[in-house]
Amino acid sequence: MNKNKTFSYKKEETPLIKQYNNIKTKYPDTILLFQVGDFYETFGEDAIKCSQTLNIVLTKRSHIHLAGFPYHSLSTYLPKLIRSGFRVAICDQLEEPKKGKNIVKRGVIELVTPGIAIDENIIYPKSNNFLASIHIGKNKNLGLSFLDISTGEFFVTEDTKNNILQYLKHFHPSEIIFQKKEKKFFDQLLKGKYYTFLMEDYMFDYSFAYEKLTSHFQINSLKGFGINDLKLGIISCGVILSYLHNTLHFNIKHIFNIKRIKKEEHMWIDDFTFRNLEIFSPLNKEGISLINVLDHTITPMGGRLLKNWILFPLKNLFHIKKRHQIVQELCNNNMIRLFIKTKLKNVYDIERITSKIAIGKISPREMYALYKSLISIIEIQKEFLSQKSKIFISIGNSFQNCNFICEKIANTIQKDPPHQIEKGKGNVIIKGFSKELDEIRVMYFSQKEYLEKLCSIERLKTGINNLKIGYNNLFGYFFEVKISKKEKVPSHWIQKQTLTNSIRYFTEKLKNYESKIFNAEQKIFYLEKKIFNNLINQILEKINFLQKNSKIIAKLDVLYSFASLALENNYVKPQVNNSLKISIIKGRHPVIERQFIDKTSYIPNDIILNKSNQQILIITGPNMSGKSAVLRQTAIIILMSHIGSFVPAKYAEIGLIDKIFSRVGASDNISLGESTFMVEMNETASILNNLSKRSFIILDEIGRGTSTYDGISIAKSIIEFLHKKNIRPLTLFATHYHELNEMSFFLKRIKNYHISVKKINDNIIFMRKLIAGGSEHSFGIYVAKISGMPIEIIKRAKKILNTLKPKKNKTEINKRKVLHSLQKIIFYLKTIKNVDSLSLKYAIIKIHEIKNLLDY
Repeated sequence: MNKNKTFSYKKEETPLIKQYNNIKTKYPDTILLFQVGDFYETFGEDAIKCSQTLNIVLTKRSHIHLAGFPYHSLSTYLPKLIRSGFRVAICDQLEEPKKGKNIVKRGVIELVTPGIAIDENIIYPKSNNFLASIHIGKNKNLGLSFLDISTGEFFVTEDTKNNILQYLKHFHPSEIIFQKKEKKFFDQLLKGKYYTFLMEDYMFDYSFAYEKLTSHFQINSLKGFGINDLKLGIISCGVILSYLHNTLHFNIKHIFNIKRIKKEEHMWIDDFTFRNLEIFSPLNKEGISLINVLDHTITPMGGRLLKNWILFPLKNLFHIKKRHQIVQELCNNNMIRLFIKTKLKNVYDIERITSKIAIGKISPREMYALYKSLISIIEIQKEFLSQKSKIFISIGNSFQNCNFICEKIANTIQKDPPHQIEKGKGNVIIKGFSKELDEIRVMYFSQKEYLEKLCSIERLKTGINNLKIGYNNLFGYFFEVKISKKEKVPSHWIQKQTLTNSIRYFTEKLKNYESKIFNAEQKIFYLEKKIFNNLINQILEKINFLQKNSKIIAKLDVLYSFASLALENNYVKPQVNNSLKISIIKGRHPVIERQFIDKTSYIPNDIILNKSNQQILIITGPNMSGKSAVLRQTAIIILMSHIGSFVPAKYAEIGLIDKIFSRVGASDNISLGESTFMVEMNETASILNNLSKRSFIILDEIGRGTSTYDGISIAKSIIEFLHKKNIRPLTLFATHYHELNEMSFFLKRIKNYHISVKKINDNIIFMRKLIAGGSEHSFGIYVAKISGMPIEIIKRAKKILNTLKPKKNKTEINKRKVLHSLQKIIFYLKTIKNVDSLSLKYAIIKIHEIKNLLDY
C-alpha cells in the first residue's frame, strides 16, 4: 500500500501547513480531511485522490494541490471515499478561532475505514459490514475472525486454506487485516479481491492477543467461549481488537461475546453452489435471486439474520423442527401474525443503535427511535404471553425486561428530537428534567418578546416610529434607523454600519443582551449534552438486554417472513428427519414460479431419491425443456427446509443433508487462463473430493465442454464413481448424452428420467414434466429455429443431422436386449441362496465376461 507523503516547502511553509504535516505524519495511510473554517480541505496527493473520486474541483496554490468540500456535506462525500476503499481520518478544529491567535488547535476525532464504518450512509441496512483478520500458522492452517462493529457480532474459526476462502466468500468482509511479513502469501491467496491492510508483526503474538481478549471481556480464560484450543483464531481475534484501538475505537462494550464457527453444526454449501443456484444474486441482471423471494422481513436485523441463516443452514434436527413449529403456529394464527407485522414496522435497527450507544455516537433522534422500538417489543411480549400456545408463551418469556431503559428515555428525551444536539437549540431534553436548563431556555426562547419590548420602549423614547431591531452573523443585534430620522438618534448610540437608506446602531444594553443570549445558547448546549451523555451511560449498564432483545426480534421477523411466504405461495411444512432419502411431490422452483402471473401455470415435478434403488437419476431431455429447473428447485427446496422455511411442494420428506453441491451452467475465468471446460472440471473435482454420505449433488451437462467421446467418457466415469462409492451420495445428473441411459441396465441404483415433449408435425411443445425413462432426442435444431435462426441454416442442419445419425440395425438393437437380459440374470443369481457359492461366483464371473465383450 502506497503511503501518502506529507509535503513541505521550507520557504513557504505556513503555520497551517506545518500543523497539517505534523498530523498527517501520524496517519500516513489515510486521506486526511482537515477542517479549515466551514470546509474540509485536502492537500497534495490526498487532494488529487479526492478530486478524482468525489468529482470536485482540484486547485493549486503555492505549488500545493488543494481540494475541499463544505463541512456540512461530510455525510455526502465520506461514503464515496469509504466505498472506494480509502481510509479517512477526520481532523476537526477543537476550539473556536480567537483574535490574535495564528492557528487553532486541531486533532483527529475519528478514523473511518471500510471494515469499521457504522454510518448508515456507508453501510447497508440488511447487510453486515465485517472486518476480517487472518493469521497463518506453521502447519499452513489459518486462523480467521470476523467482526461487525456496527452490530457487535464476533466470529472465529480455524481451517484449511480452501475452507477459509469459502468463509471469506460467505461473509464478504469489507476489509481484511493480516501480518506485514505474510503480504506475499496473502496477496496470492486473496488475488486482489478484497481491501486489505497490513498490521505490525508484533501484534500477531499469542500471549499478546490472549491478554488483549481477556482484558476486553474482563475474564481470566477464553474457555467459556469454547475457543481455547484455537490458537491461530485467538491471535486473529486479538489483532482485530488492536486494530480497533489503533483506529480510535475504545468504547466497544457491545462486543461481549465471540462465537465459534462450527462446521459440524451447519450444512456446507460452497461458493460455486451459491452462485449456480442464484441464492444471493442472479446470473443475469434482469433476473431475481432466491433471497429476493424469501425476504419478507420488516426490520434490518431480520434481513441480516435471514442472510446468515441461508449462509449457514442447520444440521440439528431439533432446531430445524423448532423453527418449523413456530412458522406453523404463525400460519395458523392470523391475528397474531397481523399484530407482529404492525408492531415490527415500529421497530428500528436496535442492533446498530445499541452499537452506537456503546461507541458514543448515538443521536437524540436515534435514542428516541430506540424508545419507540422498545415500546413495540413490550407490546409484542404481552401479546405472546397472553396466547394459549406454549411456543408463543416461551417466546414471550425470552424477552429481557427493558422497562428501565424506556422510562429513562421517556423522562429525559423530548418526542421526535432533532438529529444533533447542537442544532436542537434546546429541543432535546424534556421540560422539567433540569430546573437550571428550564430557566435558561425560558430566557433564551423569550428573546423575541424581549427585543420587541425593548424596541417599543426605544420608539417611545426617541420618537422614531419606524425603528427596527435586526440581526446578522457579522454585526450581531442592531437598531436600524432610516437616514431621514438620524437626527433623532440619541448621542449614546454607537454607529455600526451605514447603508444606502439606513444606518445601524447598537447600545451598551443591546450588546449586553446579545452576550447573554450567546452565553445562554452555549449553556443550553452544554447542559443538554451533559444530560444526554449521562443517559447513554445509564443505558450502557443494560446494553446486553438490548442486544438479546434485538436477536429475538430478528429471529421472530425471519420466522414471520417464512409464514407470510408460505401462505402467499402455498408452501408446505417439510418433514425433515434422519433418513437417507428425499421425497418431493409436486415440487416447484420458488424463483421461476414467482415470474408467472398465474402461479398454477408452473408445472410441478416429483423427485424420489434413496440409497437402495434410486440413488442417481439420469435426466435427459431437450434444451429449454426444464432439466436445469428441476435440478435447481430440488437443491433449493432442500436448502429452504434446513433454514426453517416451508417449501414449494405438495409434500416434502427430506433426509438430513450436510452438504449441497452443484455444477450447473457454463462459465469461464479467462483472466486466470481457465476455459469454460477447465472451470467445469475444477468445480466437479471439488465436489467429488468432498463428498459425504449425506451429500446431495446436482450435475448438469458434465463433459459438454470437450469432444463428444471425451465428454461421454468423463460423464460415465463420474456416474460410476458416485454409484460405487460406499457413501452413495444422492445425485441428479442432467445430460444430453443419451448414451448414458444404458448405465441403468448394469448399475442398479441408477434410474433414467426425462423431460417430456410433444411433437406435432415440425413443432415441439415442452411439457416441463419429469417422467420415467430415457430420452433419445435433444431437439437442438428446433431450439435454434425458435430462436430466429435463418431458415436455410435450419434446413441444412436437418440434412446434416440425418447423415450423422448412426443407423440402428437389428444387431445393435439385439445387443442392447442381450445386455439388459444379462444384467437381470446377474441380479437374479445374486439372490439365490441354496447354491454352491463357488459355482455361483464362477457363473457370475463368466456372465460378466460376456457382458463386457458386448459392452465394449
